[in-house]
Amino acid sequence: MKIIYQSALKVHSTLGPGLLESVYETCLLQELTKRGLLVERQKTLPIIYDGEIIDSGLRLDLFVEREIIIELKSVDFLAPIHQAQILTYMRLAKKELGYLINFNEKLLRNGVKRFTLRGNIDL
Repeated sequence: MKIIYQSALKVHSTLGPGLLESVYETCLLQELTKRGLLVERQKTLPIIYDGEIIDSGLRLDLFVEREIIIELKSVDFLAPIHQAQILTYMRLAKKELGYLINFNEKLLRNGVKRFTLRGNIDL
């Protein structure tokens, strides 16, 4: 969704890199909500294991329109484990679309990755 990238870009251009992930999360939540999207913050992601619901402590940073998972980072670089995390969250939640956004980049476009369970796209 273009609106997610545009919202993240506004937050990044206003604040710049170098802040805590929680700051970007709060501001992106506000920006997406202001644009009319339904957004849940720190949504619990239960795991069904062996037929039992397990409260694993997993949390989705932002869950948009009950369909899109956004995982936020503020790190020096995105590592393979970050990509594995978002893909696992998507698989467990049975959601096709997710974004991994690293706000600790000089140019935000270098820190945004769009994922589908069928393939990944760098923005």
